[in-house]
Amino acid sequence: MSIKYILREGYTGIRRTKLAATTSIFSLFIAVLLLGVLTRIGFNVYSQAMSIKDLIEVEVFLLDVNDRTTDQIRQQLETEELVQEITYISKDSASAVMRKEFGAGVEELAELNFLPASFRLNVNTDAGAEHIEELVSRLSTVRGVDEVEYNAALLRVMESNLNTFTLIGGGVGLLILMAALILVYNTIRLTIYAKRDLIRAMKLVGATNKFIRSPFIVEGILQGLIAGTLAVLSVFLIFEFAIPFYLSDMGILSWPYGRWYFLVGAMISLSLIMGWLGSRWAARRFIQETYISG
Repeated sequence: MSIKYILREGYTGIRRTKLAATTSIFSLFIAVLLLGVLTRIGFNVYSQAMSIKDLIEVEVFLLDVNDRTTDQIRQQLETEELVQEITYISKDSASAVMRKEFGAGVEELAELNFLPASFRLNVNTDAGAEHIEELVSRLSTVRGVDEVEYNAALLRVMESNLNTFTLIGGGVGLLILMAALILVYNTIRLTIYAKRDLIRAMKLVGATNKFIRSPFIVEGILQGLIAGTLAVLSVFLIFEFAIPFYLSDMGILSWPYGRWYFLVGAMISLSLIMGWLGSRWAARRFIQETYISG
């Protein structure tokens, strides 16, 4: 099998059906571009949500107990799997925080030292609101604990919004990919139809289906490469120049995992795979089923 022939015929196929190939490349370009934009925005939204979730703390307020009971409560908190970090705030520290936050106007109240001691817990919010609420319920029954507080409503709203965002984004992305795949399929089908007489002649002289299919698959891969490259360049222009210029308050959104090549590699790979799948699907069906019988 001549690699040079396959590559030349794949490139010629794009030139032969310029309108269909341009439509296919443009569709793949739009699909990969939209997915790249959604991924970068989605990653930043997710990162911000996780940062806010990390700020959610559970605060365990204590009754007026002695040091021994306080140590026993700490030991019990340390056995909880969801608890990642424990900070003890004494009554004096609580009064100092009150002075700092509210100023001199509360000096007399702070001197009364009426605020309770507490444990501030940094918990694993990835476990979900239900598990944290179970933790809060358990801690509320511990001897020496007066009250346990945490912002359950905020965590539940964030979880609900993230799930909705993921479902909608995934659904939109799947529809975009399916549309692009079908367009690549139709483009290769038109190319095969335009070369139907040549294909029949090749079959008569003994060419295998694999040999005949290869140029069409290369054509689909080339379409994917062109579309993916254009989509990557567009993502750079949008996020590195257009958004900072027209929406300066947003600044530059970070790349997924802090490196540009993760998203770029994923976009190029996805575009190549879509081009390969669409062309392979069309080539196998229309060459094997139609032109063998022809």
